[in-house]
Formats: sequence, C-alpha cells, structure tokens
Amino acid sequence: MMPKAANLQKIREGRRTYAITPSVPGGFIKPAQLRKYADIAEKYGATLKMTSAQRMMIIGLKAEDVDKVWEELGVNPALSYANCVRSVKMCPGSAFCKRGLDDSIKLGMELDRRYHKQEMPSRLKIGVAGCPNSCSEVHIKDIGVFATETGWTVVVGGSCGREPRLADKLAENLTYDEVLKLVEIVIDYYKKNADIERLGQMIDRIGFEKFRADVLALFQGTKEANAQPAVAANQVAASEKEPAPVQPGKITKDSIIGQVIRDNPRTIAVFRAHGMGCLGCPSASGESVEKAAGIHGIDLEELLSELNKV
Repeated sequence: MMPKAANLQKIREGRRTYAITPSVPGGFIKPAQLRKYADIAEKYGATLKMTSAQRMMIIGLKAEDVDKVWEELGVNPALSYANCVRSVKMCPGSAFCKRGLDDSIKLGMELDRRYHKQEMPSRLKIGVAGCPNSCSEVHIKDIGVFATETGWTVVVGGSCGREPRLADKLAENLTYDEVLKLVEIVIDYYKKNADIERLGQMIDRIGFEKFRADVLALFQGTKEANAQPAVAANQVAASEKEPAPVQPGKITKDSIIGQVIRDNPRTIAVFRAHGMGCLGCPSASGESVEKAAGIHGIDLEELLSELNKV
C-alpha cells in the first residue's frame, strides 16, 4: 500500500524508500520549525533536501514511518494531485533585497494562497521576482511575474526539464491587482482549453498570437474573446496520423500511457491509485504501461487487469 502523501523514491533490493515534501511557502521557515525538521530526519534515519521549488524534502523514509513523520511535524499531509499548481517560487524582493523594485513576497504569497494544489491539466509552476534579474527563474515557469520600474510584467509558457521552453511576454506595466486578475484569466483559459499538456505546449499548439488575443480580450473587458475556437488537442490535420485509439479492454503492456488516458480518462484514477500521479510529465506519459509499472514497482498483470475494467 502506498503511504499517504509520499512519493516512491527508490526500490533497491526489494526495499522501498519514500520522500515527503511539506509545503514551505516561499521557502520561509522559522528556526524552531527548521530544528524540528532536522530532529525528525535524524530520528528516522532520513536526509533533508532543499528543493528547487523552495520546499524542504525529507528523503529516505520507510513506508511505515511516513504517517508518524507527518504527525510529528505537526502539519497535515501535503495531499495533492501531481497535475496541479506547485508551490509558488519567489525571491526576497523589496522586503529584503537592495535591488528589489516591488514586493514579490506579498504577491507570491497571495498567488500561493489562491492556487497552490489546485488540480490542473498538467503541472503548473509560478514564479515571482522583484526585479528583472528574475532570481526566481520566472522565464522557465508556466506563469512568471517580475517587477520593473514601471510595474509588473507577466510572461507565460516557460518550462525546463526534457523539453525546455522560454516564456513569452504577455503583458507589462501592470499593477498588483491587475496581475492577480490576469493570472486568474490565464489559469482559467488553460483549464478550459488544455489537454494533458503544459501551458507552453498548449500555447505552441494553438499559437501564441491567438492565446494572447483571447486572454487580453478577456482581461481588458472591451470585447468578447470570440475569435476562432482553440483547436482541441485531439484534433489534428488530416495529413497527421494519430496512433490508433486504445479500445476498452485492449490495453496491453506495450500501450503508451499518454494514449491510454486520452482515449479513456477514467484510467487516470487507476494509475493514481497505484501511486502513478505524474501523468502530465512528458517522460511518464510517453512510457509504456510495462516500463512505468517497472519503475514504480507495480505488479504489471494486476495493473493491466484493473485498467481493462474501466
């Protein structure tokens, strides 16, 4: 049984270890809480790792210790979907940095409060920086915001990983409230128009000019965003051949996960029940069922049986 709110980390000689990542908004943590992390990690023979998302990961835990660690930390398990809004990354901004032009902590914390853990078509990462130096890597975030001398700039569609993409500039010279409104519109548009794909992938599919026109029309409120509908992810030119649909009851060890969940979204619940929550990751969705089962230590025949029942 998969421990609650934990990620399978490694299977070595049949032994499984897990990691948990409690939320630490903005990476700001009080000394007493930091000492508690250290004491608990030492007690359970685990290791602490600062993540690139400004969170504190406890790695190397045994399955039977996960619930006890959550309880001793005194926080609720960080239950969420893999395809959700991740914790917002932010720099110190004008509150602590001599180069800060605006309060990135205030804006970042508000965005984190509004959107952290909300389910999305794929993972969605947000970064906020207090100046154009962009120490919080806003140009490789799905939504990035940075301050200038004339206001906030919003960029969209960035990502790193296996297929890196730099973000496109969406709007500039915005106020604090305008940023919050524009981010709300971008997220809503993404949820309505995306398949299981990152924001940048959706933008590349429908075209940045269309995305920008639709979103800014909604933002400005001066006209309806009634341009041509966004092309659905499963609509392709006649010249482009898609893989044959996976028929119900016909999922095999060689079936590609991305194709399986596109043809039958109900299989998502089965994959998640087996601890495979990373369905929006290009590497995961492009794997065969057999390969993914091996990586996650799942019984292949049991998984196939359950997938073919839904």
